[in-house]
Amino acid sequence: MQAHILKVRVDALCEEAHGVRAFSISRLDGLPFDRYEPGAHIDVTSPSGITRQYSLCGDPECLESQIFAVKKEEQSRGGSRSLHEEVRIGTELSVGAPRNLFKLDESAGEHVLIGAGIGITPLLSMAYRLAARNARFTLHYFARSETHAAFMSLLTRAPFDMHVKLHFGVERDALPAELDACLRDAGNDAHVYTCGPAPFMDIVVETAQQHLPAESIHLERFKAEPAPAVEASLDSFDVQLASTGQTVHVDATTSIVDALAAIGIEVDTSCGEGVCGTCMVDVVSGEPEHRDHCLSKAERASNSVVCCCVSRSRSPLLVLDL
Repeated sequence: MQAHILKVRVDALCEEAHGVRAFSISRLDGLPFDRYEPGAHIDVTSPSGITRQYSLCGDPECLESQIFAVKKEEQSRGGSRSLHEEVRIGTELSVGAPRNLFKLDESAGEHVLIGAGIGITPLLSMAYRLAARNARFTLHYFARSETHAAFMSLLTRAPFDMHVKLHFGVERDALPAELDACLRDAGNDAHVYTCGPAPFMDIVVETAQQHLPAESIHLERFKAEPAPAVEASLDSFDVQLASTGQTVHVDATTSIVDALAAIGIEVDTSCGEGVCGTCMVDVVSGEPEHRDHCLSKAERASNSVVCCCVSRSRSPLLVLDL
């Protein structure tokens, strides 16, 4: 499991939208939180003992508290339901250190943020940073209706109101045209950031690629989608530690994480689904078969890192920087 666990207290709760609750937390030891970059997420362990990842959606410059929001899932396995039903002001929780695979690109001349539903959360921390820097940005927020849109009281007042465009009740068939209108005037140096349900993000990416290169499009997934079958993968392979030369065999039913743990090498993990990036390790040699949902296209193409909880290997030997 992930190291650097903090004990925190829930200082405030806010019902931000239908089924969406925001939590404001502070450290039990009274110290400020470490700085984080917009787009980061943390692990939160609910009273039920289940750990899930939630984006930080407050002002990154505020170190006295952190804010995250949780949508109560109808098919919750206990994580979101526990946070909604068992947490009160004063409840103590355990959280991990912020991790970020969804950063703002400092080279962009313009930022286009496109969120749907609970996907507004990482984009909100980005909006805080961009507004503070007087950067050029637009935040497009899609929701079923105003009652399903979180943080409306914040988004409709300064400094965000002049940057925010709301899109309520857009049907799926009309979504490509609506997104095309959002991106039509984006400059060549613009970058697009999107978060929300997977089908929504797929359409955002497809539409954005008609206007901008793939490396200018960034997204974050909340949960793993079924991985496609990969014919080039091996049923089993060996993993070698670059530091010692020690080698362990990884069979068809064992993950890299579990194989390493069997020889006493602990790799931090969290989601176990290739979403959060906790278990990323640098690759020294060999060709990973990427089954994660967090690496960028450039990272996948370079084969420089691998998510050890879900990914496999295309080569008989994978040498890791461990």
